[in-house]
Order: sequence, then C-alpha cells, then structure tokens
Amino acid sequence: MAFFQTPPRLGNQFEDDRVLRAFVRRTFPDPELRRTVEGELGAMGELAGGELHRLQQEDRERLPELVSWDAWGNRVDRIEVTPLWKRAAAIAAERGVVATAYERRSGALSRVHQFALTYLFDGSTDVYTCPLAMTDGAAATLSHHRSALADRAVPRLIARDPARAWTSGQWMTERTGGSDVGLSETVARPMNDGSGRFRLYGTKWFTSATTSQMALTLARPEGNGPGGRGLALFYVETEGDEGRRAEGLSVNRLKDKLGTRKVPTAELTLDGLIAMPVVGTTDGVRNIAPMLNVTRTWNAVCAASAMRRAVALARSYAFERAQFGAVLADKPLHQDTLAWMQAEAEAGFHLAFRVVELMGVHEAGTPTEREAKLFRLLTPLAKLTTGKQAVVVTSEALECFGGAGYVEDTGLPRLLRDAQVLPIWEGTTNVLSLDTLRAIAKEGGLTALTEEIASLTEDCPTDLAVEAKAARSAVDHATSWLLATSAASPLAVEAGARRLALTLGRATELALLVRQAAWTQANGGDRRGTTAARLFARRGVDLIEETPLEGIAELANDR
Repeated sequence: MAFFQTPPRLGNQFEDDRVLRAFVRRTFPDPELRRTVEGELGAMGELAGGELHRLQQEDRERLPELVSWDAWGNRVDRIEVTPLWKRAAAIAAERGVVATAYERRSGALSRVHQFALTYLFDGSTDVYTCPLAMTDGAAATLSHHRSALADRAVPRLIARDPARAWTSGQWMTERTGGSDVGLSETVARPMNDGSGRFRLYGTKWFTSATTSQMALTLARPEGNGPGGRGLALFYVETEGDEGRRAEGLSVNRLKDKLGTRKVPTAELTLDGLIAMPVVGTTDGVRNIAPMLNVTRTWNAVCAASAMRRAVALARSYAFERAQFGAVLADKPLHQDTLAWMQAEAEAGFHLAFRVVELMGVHEAGTPTEREAKLFRLLTPLAKLTTGKQAVVVTSEALECFGGAGYVEDTGLPRLLRDAQVLPIWEGTTNVLSLDTLRAIAKEGGLTALTEEIASLTEDCPTDLAVEAKAARSAVDHATSWLLATSAASPLAVEAGARRLALTLGRATELALLVRQAAWTQANGGDRRGTTAARLFARRGVDLIEETPLEGIAELANDR
C-alpha cells in the first residue's frame, strides 16, 4: 500500500499549552476567578484547535477583494473579506477578545485575562488580531482623552454583539514615510459651520483593516507648523448611506503584500472626508501614544502566539513523521531543535505578558514608580524582541517539515510570511531601539529594569543560579556600556542601540523564565521550565559589543 504522510494535528490549544496554564495558575491566586478564566480560555482553546483551525485550512486560498463599482456604475469601494475573517469577527465579539479588558471582571488582571484569550485566538484567524489591536487602541485612546467621541464609539468598539460591534482602523502612514509621521502631508480644513468638524485632504499610503467602521488618523490643520506638534489626531467614520463609503473617502487599491494577506490593507484618498479632532488641534503624535502602547503590546502577544503555533505544529509532525527507522520525536538532534524553539517561545511569552501585567496595573491607576518606568521601557523592548524571535522560530519550524514546509497547500508558509511583519508593524526594530534610548534617558527606566531583574532572580533554586547570574550580568554590562559610550561618543550609542535593546529584552526574558521555573518547582511542577531557562541562556543573552564606527559607513554604503 502506498504511503501517505499524516499531517500535523492540533488539540485544545489551552489544555495543550503547559506555559499558559502554569502562568494562569501563578497569576490568578483567587481560585474562583481562576476557574472562570480557565473556563473561558478552555473554550477559546477548543475553537482555536478545532473549528477555527479547520476553517483556516479551508480558507487558505481566499483573499479579500475590492469591489470598486456596483452593477449600475456607482462607486462603492466595498471590500469583501473571507469566510474565516467573518467567523473570526463574530467569535472575537462574542468571546470578548477586546471587551474583556474594559469590563474589568478580573480587576487589575483584566488585561491578562484579555490577552490570554488573544494569544489563543490569534493563531487560527490569519491576523484578524490586526483590526482588534487597533480597535483596542482606539478605545483606550478615546477613553484616555475623555473625548466626547468616546460616548459614541467606545460602546461599539467593546460590544459583544457582533451585529453592533465596530472595529477601528489606524491611518498614519503616508508616501512621505511610515515611522516619521511628522512628515505627514494630509491637510485638515475647518468646516466653519459651528460643529467643530474638519474636512481631510490627502493620501494614506498604507491602512490596515480598511473594512473598519471608524479610524483614528493624523492630519495637519491649515496654518499649523511642521513636524509632529503641528499634527492633530482626528476621528473619522468610514461608512455613508446605504453601506457605501463615506463621502470624501476612496479606496485606490488593496496592497499586494508578502504576508498578512487576509488583512485588507489599502491605499486611500481623502478628498473632503469629515473628521473630528479627538483632543485639540496640535500635538497629534503625542496624543496617539495611548494607542501605540496598546498596539505594540498586541504585537508582542501575537508574536508569542505565532511562535507557540509554529512549535505546536512542528512538535505534532515530529510524532507523525518517521525517517531512518524512527519518528523525528525520538531523534536527539530533532529534540534539541524543538527544545530551543520552545525555549525561545516561552521567553517571548513571559516578556509579552509581563508588559500585559504592567498595562493592567497602569490602567487600574495603582502602579508604583518603578512599575510606571518599567511599563514605558518594556513596551518597546517586548515588541522589538519578540518580533525578531518570531521570525527565527517560524522559519525554523518550516525547516522541521522539510519540503512540506515550503509548499503552499500545507498552509505552513503562511506562518513565516505573517511573522515577518511583526518586526515592522508599530515601529521597526531600529525605531524602537531609539525609543528605548529615550525611555532610558528621559525616565530612568534602566535603573527600574535592573531592580526588576534582581527581584525576579533573587532566592532562586541553586540549579538556576547560573541563569539568574547571566540575566543580571547582561543588564549590568548593558548599563556600563551605555554609560561609558555615552560619555565618549553619542554616535556610537546610536549605532549600538539595537544590540543594547535586544540585550535588555533577552535579559528580562531570562529573568522571567527563572522566576516562572522557580515557582513551578516550588509548586510541585515538572522541570521543563528549568530546562527552558538553561537552553535560552545558552542561546545568548548579552549581545553588547564595542561599536567600531570607523569603516561602518563605508561598508554599509558599499557600491
């Protein structure tokens, strides 16, 4: 009989996730609350490994489509999304993937509750988490500024009724650039009708999730000065009468992207689109900061989710694939490969969820001074560190499948394509490395992080002492390098900013692995967390090195 390879399989993604289950046990000390949370996570885990995963496989070849005109020649600019996205939208609303954070049923742990749902949901929905991240960011931004618009929009953004629920877009990128939004060319002209409304004119070059019912965007009111201070943050609604696009809004085309192909990313023309200022008519870049904190955290959690899904599929396949007389799961070299992938995934999980914990404390209004500084510093660090990890781990996962990992109809190449956007969205690695320098220079975040790592690694078991010391030594080395280099050459600090940021991120991940492994040992758990900490430490934490400025420009610009 001819041989046919059994494909990888998924079960309940909560019940099968040792790391998430242990984290929930440690983080939710109240037994009744923990049972409630575990019940919701179990239900989401069943969807993620069952119905949603099956639909994801069936939906593989479908893409969103732009319908520019109706049958009678009317411009409609309607975007049709795929069946998976439609189902994901309903589940996200019903299961409270955004709402849970705002209902606050879990108090200061509501963000942990919400993002645990997100972590499970993300892997089977082909990045439906993109509009959800911006929806959460918009709800947080409107609520933070106590905007009158919040009364209209926020109840819809956090609704559990799919028929009532809205999502939000985030329109920042223009032809002038992505990260340097201060170069934005979109103009806002007052309507002068006593309503306080403006009309927007310009082009938004890269807008994700353009099917959303509203968006937050930046524009420069006429007469304002240049740069970010001259921009204002505006609220727009995207739908007009009879389901058509709002007047003054045209969809030029959908972008043809490497990955996140289910996400309807569009190029828009604004030609008189009505908008309302969210808060004042200046300082738009500063006023959008609450959104960026939220969306960068979503990025980090989804990076952890991507790694988890890649490892889960690779591990399942290792038990199904036999080569040279044994299944891959029994071969020491393959075991070593899967083990370091798992260690990287665990590290990314704990860093992302440390930021989630700090966000919850921040929103509850109870952060200590150290926690406030940590939240500011760890938000960019978590995003940039986990984004880079996700690309490496998903790439390695494809290799675990051999040629099958390179074949589209297995659905596996999507893992890597979708992961590749994670170091780019919400600030590239270099942009966030420079943001890390600002957080250190302006807010003293490095002292807070040093104290955090010391606290996480104190009183650890003797069999984790080497790893605890490695985490502390890495942050100490980063600190001494930064002090010495700042005094000698600010240019060298900028050149080494990425290595500094990744060292701080990985040192924090190692300290968090040590803390979780120590807790697991003390509470009758197994030693897999301890092994993860050891393997992660040996993969490299301290990336600091002297930056020889001489010759860098010539080599970089070699022609």
